[in-house]
Amino acid sequence: CPGCLPAPPAAPPPPAAPAAPAAPEDSLDIDVEGEKPPREPTQRTLSAEEITKIPGTNGDALRSLQNMPGVARVGAFDGLLIVRGSSPRDTQVFVDGTNVPIVYHFGGLSSVLPSEMLERIDFYPGNFGPQYGRATGGIVDVGVRSPKKDKLHGLLQVDTVDARVLVEGPINDRTRFMLGGRRSWVDAWLGPVLREAGVGVTTAPVYYDYQAMLEHDVTRDTTARLFFFGSDDRLALTLNSPDSRDPAAGGDAGLHTGFWRAQGRIDTRPTQSLRWTTTASIGQDKQHIGVGNMSLDIDITTLEGRSDVRAKLGEYASAVAGFDVQYSWFDVGYRLPVVNFEDDQDQGPVFGKPMVDVQGNGRVARPAAYAMLELRPLPGLKLLPGIRSDYDQGSKRWTADPRLGVRYDVHAPYPRTTLKGGVGLFHQPPEPYESIKPFGNAGVKSESAYHYSLGFEQELARPIELSFEGFYKDLRGIVVSQFDAQSANGRSYVNLGSGRTYGTELLLRFKPGGKFFGWVAYTLARSERRDDDQGDYYRYDYDQTHNLTAVGSYKLGRGWQLGGRFRYVTGSPYTPELGGTMDYDAGTYAPVTAPVRNSARLPAFHQLDVRVDKTWKFQAWSLSWYLDLQNAYVHQNTESISYNFDYSQTTAAYGIPILPIMGLRGEL
Repeated sequence: CPGCLPAPPAAPPPPAAPAAPAAPEDSLDIDVEGEKPPREPTQRTLSAEEITKIPGTNGDALRSLQNMPGVARVGAFDGLLIVRGSSPRDTQVFVDGTNVPIVYHFGGLSSVLPSEMLERIDFYPGNFGPQYGRATGGIVDVGVRSPKKDKLHGLLQVDTVDARVLVEGPINDRTRFMLGGRRSWVDAWLGPVLREAGVGVTTAPVYYDYQAMLEHDVTRDTTARLFFFGSDDRLALTLNSPDSRDPAAGGDAGLHTGFWRAQGRIDTRPTQSLRWTTTASIGQDKQHIGVGNMSLDIDITTLEGRSDVRAKLGEYASAVAGFDVQYSWFDVGYRLPVVNFEDDQDQGPVFGKPMVDVQGNGRVARPAAYAMLELRPLPGLKLLPGIRSDYDQGSKRWTADPRLGVRYDVHAPYPRTTLKGGVGLFHQPPEPYESIKPFGNAGVKSESAYHYSLGFEQELARPIELSFEGFYKDLRGIVVSQFDAQSANGRSYVNLGSGRTYGTELLLRFKPGGKFFGWVAYTLARSERRDDDQGDYYRYDYDQTHNLTAVGSYKLGRGWQLGGRFRYVTGSPYTPELGGTMDYDAGTYAPVTAPVRNSARLPAFHQLDVRVDKTWKFQAWSLSWYLDLQNAYVHQNTESISYNFDYSQTTAAYGIPILPIMGLRGEL
């Protein structure tokens, strides 16, 4: 459907900068004891030891985000990132200031960047600064580290999911390189297993990613970097027996999604108190979905540019100012049935419905400028006023987003007690298919969100910290679709939707540095939507009332480490079917949908994951063995509900009963 289009690229954040305003000191390759508090009201950063040893993530840095407060649990094999009840498209991910369309490979088993290349991952669940824009949900800001300068290094890792390789080192005293790649093994064993099981589906999912970096010290104060990276996922399906509810769903099906980015960056420090970073990139996103005689093809090319200045104005003030611009052009074609249901409603059988073929292309320019101050008028007090202004060519409108963050150390340095809060306005432009013909229509404006948050942080002991935060998000002008017989795709788009998300987040963290690390994260939240000004609020698709995650890992000695992760999550809401009525024209049953959207829930999800690591250190290299056992007590978690041909009976679809991932890793 047209709604399958990916979200438009969001505004890229500036690359990490230790110059003022100060960035967090903790990073992926350093375990920091007593790290400096973050600048933003809510920013969470994990160390390398925590990320690579978290059970249930197979040592993947970006998958570790799923264990943070405010991040919802997604279904098995869903590679989505859902933050504080927002739609996945409302949260943006950046790699060194460049927006990427996806963060996880097909199935969510691995992310699109290897953990070994990352310097930091900063996660902002809300109230982020004005350097981030075109998003109303959360922000994930990923920094890629520089290649090592001392000598040639290498890494090879092979497990039951994929294999990866990384090589890096110096070319000369001023130039260095880094090359990486990964390819999945899932197609080697999943296809034969399904064929032997006789489930009527043969599949061969394949994913791979690649990275190449060249970095050069132009002068002592200026560094230039070229970085090329990309990802590709393919899945082919052959349905040997068609769905009894919808004969049109039989036959061949396929999914292909991929992207690449080529990025250039110059980072210079003219003085000790000034840093200037300029970044430019070009990239392409491709997506193909085909089921029987239905198809969707998307091709988007994007140019991005940014110039960013950070300066220390004195002992009590720092500033960030910059502008960014992105220019995208796209080609879209699809063949789909015309329906008059909303995207998240069961549209019944496709068989017998009229099909529509639409081809189109367009271009969108989105410039923006922003500025922020970090003021320290009193000891322990930080005020962060900022402003951002965006222009969207598709809607032909400017938006202005004022924002304010506050942090106050009531007691410092130890045990530190910090109060924090934030308020701000955030805009997200409509997607191209919503505002540009032939898919969309004129008059569609940017969605807006008001973020409010208030909380505290308390050091309970040297390695133990408690963080608590309450939040409220007011969503306005959400784009919703309506049936329109005059439109090329049978729809028109209007800003009549609204929503609200509110709740509390708690994080009790035992920081790494000794034999043990771990944390407990709990989120109590509600996410609601309505599709017009007069309607009632209903539970949104990504509403999860309770989300509890407990993670712990302990060094046993002699290179052994044992860890576990337990999760309990309220089941996702869905709209039940009350029965079926015979559609004689189509020759199948059409569903009778419950009048209240998302009025039912799936059973609660709970799962235990266990990880064991053993490391052998030699003179010049090391070897590690690991076992990451997911769903250790083989609990049947319901992922979805399906119906029989006349919607009189239901069947639960369960996730993988148990997934053991065992592998070897060698490092030079």
